[in-house]
Amino acid sequence: MATTAPREVGGIPLIDARNGADPGREAPVVATAAGRVRGFWRGECATFTGIPYAAPPTGEAAFAPPVPHPSWDGVRDATHQGPTPQKGATGVTLIPEPSVPGTSTLNVNVFTPDPSPEAGLPVLVYIHGGAYASGSIASPWYDGAAFARDGVVTVTLSYRIAFAGFGWVRGAAQNRGVRDWILALEWVQENIRAFGGDPDRVTIAGQSAGGGAVLTLLGLPQAQHLFRAAWSMSPTLSVIGRDEALALGDAIAADAGAENTAASLGALGRGVLAQAQKPHIAGSMGLGGMRRTIERGLHIGPVVDGDLIDRPTLTALRGGIGSDKPLVIGSVDDEFTMVLTPYERLLGLLPGAVALGIVGFFGATARAYRAANPDVRGSVHELGRYVSDMVFRRQVRRVADARRPENTWAYRFSWPSPTMRWALHCLDVPFFFDVLGAHGVARVAGDAPPASLAAEVHGSAVAFIRDGAAPWDPWTAARVFDTPSRTEARGYDSVRPLG
Repeated sequence: MATTAPREVGGIPLIDARNGADPGREAPVVATAAGRVRGFWRGECATFTGIPYAAPPTGEAAFAPPVPHPSWDGVRDATHQGPTPQKGATGVTLIPEPSVPGTSTLNVNVFTPDPSPEAGLPVLVYIHGGAYASGSIASPWYDGAAFARDGVVTVTLSYRIAFAGFGWVRGAAQNRGVRDWILALEWVQENIRAFGGDPDRVTIAGQSAGGGAVLTLLGLPQAQHLFRAAWSMSPTLSVIGRDEALALGDAIAADAGAENTAASLGALGRGVLAQAQKPHIAGSMGLGGMRRTIERGLHIGPVVDGDLIDRPTLTALRGGIGSDKPLVIGSVDDEFTMVLTPYERLLGLLPGAVALGIVGFFGATARAYRAANPDVRGSVHELGRYVSDMVFRRQVRRVADARRPENTWAYRFSWPSPTMRWALHCLDVPFFFDVLGAHGVARVAGDAPPASLAAEVHGSAVAFIRDGAAPWDPWTAARVFDTPSRTEARGYDSVRPLG
């Protein structure tokens, strides 16, 4: 019931009718294909939270493809955050992403300046990150009010994460999380006009695993009709092979005391599977964990299952799938360098070349890479930049090289955090959404983050969503977002020695 919905979780305020709704305006009501929903106004942004696009993935449906949510009578309340697939505390994370209890977890939030079918506004659909194992659309960083202010309808979507979304289950449909993305995009096609959006002007965007989700969808023939353009931030690009995914699924099921079948896993007690999967999919950010991530990528995620996904994403992009769609892709400069802070004193005793050898990087390629990065010196910076490049930044170059250059734009976010020293993973997200005052932003961006930089990053996104072209030169140039910003003719040459 709405009266029992949390107003905040773990001290993190939710986007909620009780947290800033305008009491002087009549609540907006929109008719979706499943039934009417009632939202709330915050200034000029009509906000709808917790709209279910799929039936609850519980019981026998937990490891099945998603199906549209049944219709309802009357007007459904959409003024509180819906339940999230993420459950429980996630520990210290850079983006505050609260877990909301409940079972109907496949929801969308919609933010619009004009909830009328005649508006015909461009649409942003945002997919959150979290290594495909965590994340929540309840985050105050994913507030679409600034996009609404600038004439864009925003949709944020939840999807099954971790084993429920991406674990290989024998005899079940694989890539359930990917199927959730597709069904949510189909919901957008069917319903967004009623919220003021144009279904023919949909741009998908996401960060980290969400950026990988964007690329996965860009390379899927089955998804091409669901969006017009894409913006991928700090994307992961690991698509796991069938054998590796099957071995992981069997191991997790065994640790949970179950057979690796939907029936056996579905019969487990509450929280048993979640506990069993933790040691298998929770990445270590120590030096050993870094080496494993460099060599093998993420522990869990989209799988080449021979059905929905029949080839790795990069192979699909090189084959021309999605080449007609405009793409912006980029990263922050030092995605993971901050995780080396605990080792700074130890690493400071080593030359940079020796530090790189700790993670198995040496020889002619290492020398060429160091020569291509003369401004990166010192063991912490060199090792951190190398890990960042291997996991994220070289994927920008690979994807951009795989596409038509006139249809591809690259960027780098280079402004360093005043509190954490580096231009680090997730730092660009509040600039993209223009939510510098949101809960938790000061921790990574300081007490006075540059509003002019947010205006440029967010304004560039608005222009791209509206026009299908970024306001800087296409590939191989890269826009460097900083204070001041600039454009570099060959902005990702520093990662070319990595292949």
